[in-house]
Amino acid sequence: MTPEQAVAVLLSGVAAGGINTLVGSGTLVTFPTLLGIGLAPVTANATNTIGLVLGSVSGAWGYRRELAGQRARLVRLGLMSALGGLAGGVLLLTLPSDTFEAVVPVLVAIACVLVLLQPVLARRTAAREHQTPAHGGPWLAGGVWVTGVYGGYFGAAQGVLLLGLMGSLLDEGLHRINAAKNVLAAIVNGIAAVLFAFAAPVEWKVVPLLAGGALVGGALAGRYGRRIPTTVLRWLIVAVGVVAIVQLVL
Repeated sequence: MTPEQAVAVLLSGVAAGGINTLVGSGTLVTFPTLLGIGLAPVTANATNTIGLVLGSVSGAWGYRRELAGQRARLVRLGLMSALGGLAGGVLLLTLPSDTFEAVVPVLVAIACVLVLLQPVLARRTAAREHQTPAHGGPWLAGGVWVTGVYGGYFGAAQGVLLLGLMGSLLDEGLHRINAAKNVLAAIVNGIAAVLFAFAAPVEWKVVPLLAGGALVGGALAGRYGRRIPTTVLRWLIVAVGVVAIVQLVL
């Protein structure tokens, strides 16, 4: 790896850490970068997952104030994320990627629509006689598990999917949903990273560069992300989702 390549990996880690904290889809920055320096796809994917874990953790910590009162919900959904992340990691190690990756653009497009509809859905939820359960009910639990499987397998736009799911099924503000998303994504990435560290090909000399960059990017986004108006954040989520679809299709 040349010095120029090392700098590119480091900067992509910073960008991905920030994007993952605010929206998701940071993998769409780092994964192509790792392919560009010559890593094979599976190696790049496993290396990327391990390298971005610290960014997920620092982003979750940065949004800790918005996590107040969400402990029971996160215990329930966190278990589903862990099980999904483990299943997705196993899929990466045992199955070809063609079939699974074919549905990714569709999932991201659905998530973008859900994010746009979140204010309307939240108002309808608030107007119901019986409120939606604080944990989102079985539909959210199942959706988080499916998203965890996807996140453990590849992970691009995992955050967009989580935001769309929780935004449509929880009566919460977008910043509190984003805080919960960061925790769930960190769980998925952490579980998959442990599995990949022992069972997947990993380019270990790249991991510290990605991890250091993601740690900085996640911390900065966690510190300043809550200052972004909700409307701006919502459209940022959709914009990243559209970019994700374009990159995945092309």
